[in-house]
Amino acid sequence: MNIMGVLLAVAVVGGTGLLIGLFLGVAAIKFKVEVDEKEEAVLAALPGNNCGGCGFPGCSGLAAAIAKGEAPVNACPVGGEPVGEVIAGIMGVEAGESVRMTAYVQCQGDCDKTTLDYEYHGIEDCRMLSFVPNGGAKSCNYGCLGFGSCVKACPFDAIHVEKGVAVVDKEKCKACGKCVAVCPKNLITLIPYDAKYVVACSSREKGPVTMKECSVGCIGCQLCKKNCPSQAVEVADFNATIDHGKCTGCGACASKCPRKSIVAH
Repeated sequence: MNIMGVLLAVAVVGGTGLLIGLFLGVAAIKFKVEVDEKEEAVLAALPGNNCGGCGFPGCSGLAAAIAKGEAPVNACPVGGEPVGEVIAGIMGVEAGESVRMTAYVQCQGDCDKTTLDYEYHGIEDCRMLSFVPNGGAKSCNYGCLGFGSCVKACPFDAIHVEKGVAVVDKEKCKACGKCVAVCPKNLITLIPYDAKYVVACSSREKGPVTMKECSVGCIGCQLCKKNCPSQAVEVADFNATIDHGKCTGCGACASKCPRKSIVAH
């Protein structure tokens, strides 16, 4: 074996490796992406659900926005106040007051309380019901369809269909808003976790029509509004709404409602 050939081969390979190493070193310095340490720390503090409930594309998007001052430190609905306080410490600011929210399905027209126009047999997806007569088998065109598109969308197992109506477990709910976005009837809203009373109907039909369609539907009689001592109830389009900021939880609206459309939360 020619020793000079071996040495030459070693030199060529070694030289090539050295040149590649130098090239990669220079490239790493030249094209180095600066990492925001605060952004990394915020991302580590976030729960990592990537639910999008904050309005940003996942936890990394929210972390970047918080680091840039484009989002509040308590913007994560899943982490809530505890995570907000941790992130506030990272950013060196006050966390501020946050209100825990939860999803609520504004309907209680289950199998026993609402009437049907016909028997439906088909794809069990609420979003597909817009293509069938009257938007579904239930007589009330505003009511929950009960096929669980919201259930499939919830990443926290916080919503289930019971007797044809979706019901939220507020202890599990993280207020990510995915159920709100997927409901084709716009029945699901985010309300304060501590809300005392809620209007469990979203019908905008006139009273006589609602009375035929559902035994617990709001008919817009305004007795709740007239009897509320804190002026927290308004009625528009034959449907009552409660201002939770004004509501004192006295229960006068619920006790006076002849249809039991207002219930404790």
